[in-house]
Amino acid sequence: MKIVYCIAGTCHSGGMERVLASKANYLARHGFEVVVVTTDQRGQPPFFPMEEAIRTIDLGINYDDNNGKPFLDKLLRYPAKQARHKARLRAVLMEERPDVTVSMFNNDAGFIPDINDGSAKLLEIHFSKFKRLQYGRKGLWRLADWWRSRQDEKTVRRFDRFVVLTEEDKGYWGGLPNIEVIPNAVCGVGAAAASPESRKVVAVGRFTHQKGFERLVDAWHLLAPEFPDWTLDIIGDGEERPLLQERIDCYGLVGRVELRRPTKEIGKAYSGASIMAMTSRYEGLPMVLLEAQACGLPIVAFGCKCGPRDIVTDGSDGFIVAEGDVEGLAQRLAQLMADEPLRRRMGAKARESALRFNEDEIMKKWISTFSTLAGERRRQ
Repeated sequence: MKIVYCIAGTCHSGGMERVLASKANYLARHGFEVVVVTTDQRGQPPFFPMEEAIRTIDLGINYDDNNGKPFLDKLLRYPAKQARHKARLRAVLMEERPDVTVSMFNNDAGFIPDINDGSAKLLEIHFSKFKRLQYGRKGLWRLADWWRSRQDEKTVRRFDRFVVLTEEDKGYWGGLPNIEVIPNAVCGVGAAAASPESRKVVAVGRFTHQKGFERLVDAWHLLAPEFPDWTLDIIGDGEERPLLQERIDCYGLVGRVELRRPTKEIGKAYSGASIMAMTSRYEGLPMVLLEAQACGLPIVAFGCKCGPRDIVTDGSDGFIVAEGDVEGLAQRLAQLMADEPLRRRMGAKARESALRFNEDEIMKKWISTFSTLAGERRRQ
C-alpha cells in the first residue's frame, strides 16, 4: 500500500514533524511505500531521521516567503501560490497514484479532495478546532482567523476521513460522519528515565504565542526566591526567543532560566530533569507531554484545549492548572519542587499512564484506517 503525506516541511523540530517522522518510519519498516510531499523544505534535511526507503518530494511553493508581510500583501500573493501548489500536487499524485493521500491540515487542505487521482483522502489535525481563534491576533487578522475557522468546518466534511487527536476535540466538531479519534503515539524516548532528585524543570516547544512560555517565565519569577537552587530549561526556538530572553533578563533570572536550542536527543533533556511544565494556550495532543510521561516526569500544565486533560490525571501523575493561572502554576510547581517523594510517586504513575499511547497499538489503528479507506475506494 502506498501512502502520501502532505506537510509544509520536515526540517523543523515541532511536534507535528516528529509525529510524521515516527509514523512514516513505522509504516516503511512494515512494508508500506511512503512518500512525503512538502512545500517549504528549501533543500534542508529532515530534522528527525527518516528511513531511507521514504521518498520525499518538495514542490517549491515556499509559503513562508509571506511570513511577516502585511495582511493585504499576503492576501494578494496567496491565491497565486495556491494555484501553483494545486497544479504541482495534482501532477505528483497523478504520477504516484497512492492508495491514501494524507493532508496534515496545511495549505493543501482546501483542494486535496478535488484531485481525482484515485486515492482516498484523509485529513489529520494536530490542534484543536479553536486553534485559529486562539492565535490572539487583532484587527483584520482576527477577522481572517474567524472566517478561516468557519471554512475549516466545511473543509473537514469533504474528506473521506477526518482524524482528530482527542475525544474532547471530537466533541467540538459535532456529529461528523467521517470523524475518528487516533491519538499520537509515544516512541523513541521511553528508555530515558527522569531524575527525581534533580532540581531542574524542563519545558519544550516552539517559541511562539501558542506555547505561552512568557507565562512560565513569569511563574519562575514567583518561584525563584523560594527555590534558589532550582533551574528551568526551555528547549526550542522561534520568533519569540528575543522577547523571552528580554523577560528573563528583566527579572534577573539569567543562569536560573536557560533557553536551550532544539535537540534530536530529547530523551537526555527529560532524563536530566525531575518535572515537566507546559503553558500552551492551545494544543492537539502534545507530544512533549507523552514523551515526558514515558520518561517518568510528573507534569504541571495549563488545562488548555485540547490534550492535557487526555494525558494528565490531575493529582495522580501531575497537576492540571486553570488555563492562564500563572500563580496557580507556580503553586503546583512549588508543591512538586519541595517534595521529592511526591515527584517519585507521580513520576512512577506517569510511566504507567504513558502505556496508553504505545506505538504498536496506535499504529494498528492507523493501518486499519488506511486499509478500510483503500478498500472502500477500490470498491467505488
